[in-house]
Amino acid sequence: MRVAVVGSGPAGFYAADALLKSDDPRVEVDLLDRLPTPWGLVRLGVAPDHENIKAVSRAFEKTAARPGFRFFGNVEVGTTVSHEDLLEVYDVVVYTVGAQTDRRLGIPGEDLPGSWAATEFVAWYNGHPDFQDLEFDLGHERVVVVGNGNVAIDCARMLALTEEELRPTDTTPEATDAINEAGVCEILMLGRRGPVQAAFTPPELKELGELAGADVIVDPRDLELDPASARALEEDRERARRNFELLEEFAGRALEGKPRRIVLRFLASPLAILGTDRVEAVEIGRNELVEEDGRLVARPTGETEIVPAGLVLRSVGYKGVALPGVPFDERSCTIPNDHGRVEGAARTYVAGWIKRGPSGVIGTNKKDATETVEALLEDARAGRLARADSTQSLERLLDERGVNYVEHEGWQAIDAAERGAGEPLGRPRVKLTAWERLLETGQRKITR
Repeated sequence: MRVAVVGSGPAGFYAADALLKSDDPRVEVDLLDRLPTPWGLVRLGVAPDHENIKAVSRAFEKTAARPGFRFFGNVEVGTTVSHEDLLEVYDVVVYTVGAQTDRRLGIPGEDLPGSWAATEFVAWYNGHPDFQDLEFDLGHERVVVVGNGNVAIDCARMLALTEEELRPTDTTPEATDAINEAGVCEILMLGRRGPVQAAFTPPELKELGELAGADVIVDPRDLELDPASARALEEDRERARRNFELLEEFAGRALEGKPRRIVLRFLASPLAILGTDRVEAVEIGRNELVEEDGRLVARPTGETEIVPAGLVLRSVGYKGVALPGVPFDERSCTIPNDHGRVEGAARTYVAGWIKRGPSGVIGTNKKDATETVEALLEDARAGRLARADSTQSLERLLDERGVNYVEHEGWQAIDAAERGAGEPLGRPRVKLTAWERLLETGQRKITR
């Protein structure tokens, strides 16, 4: 059985691995990605100073070495090929394209110059080829980061890293220089709800307190809990309790006079981003938590303040994007499915964030992809999948359309070039960040 997996992030690789392990039926997998490089957010979303998390890519390379696996980079569904093209070439198509855009705040001034989605900032410092022309003005004293998840913490931490902390990472040279030369003194993180409801995880929060160049500031008054939050803290003994203990520790610390400071504020929402030609300040509203229908929701108290700032990074969640020819639920921003079977589309399956929404960590995608593959194989064994009757191959189709696609050996050439450039600098790699360089290098073949 020939299967196309569209999207080469963790969900795509986990799905490919589960498929290739099948004996009944035997499966060949082609993994497609719009970028010339695989690994998705492991390469372009995980913070550069988290090399231990990126080590999961070694498992992906083992999958890529399995018989029956092929990689096709620089192939985008909807432009390079259509969903219908894939169904003619493959017996089954599995979409694992993630959640590719950010959610909006929906407040005045959100589109002022100097107001950015955190996804753009992350893609910039990680070397995503689509985001290297962006210019982030880091010359301002205060940056406001809106959000209380791990991506928000990543942005705050990256802005606070010292030259010594940045040097051994694969942050792009341009981003490294910009952060080293930044005039940022304060990074203010705003959380809409309270400390118990914060979405970040204890290891990420703990790292803030270990930064060489930044003090962490928490107002003890923000840790005074309402009864419902106190109960929630007792019920979540792992994440919420550990987070709260760390916040209490930060609140009790004496300031060490480090060059930068990270201020964590809770029950605070941006009401407007202010400025004439660019971001100059943020109007912040104070919230209180109230119980509605068994849920704790943030309600404005009417108390407001204006905080000067020159840069705003908005990190309030991701959302999926519709693919031409594939069903899409505009409300949940996912592809509607039943345990991975796409509703209303024959021979089509889905895994990862585009299946369930942007939740969980990298490892969450393994269980999710396994569920999808089990449903797919069950359908195949039961004879519910009509096989593609075309003799067309993807490489022939791409050649006919003049597409400069990158195969796995081409990715290995990119990987070798990047690692070779990083080695003398003591860095894991220096990424190729221009489409032209990536495609040019990806056309070369590895000599064995």
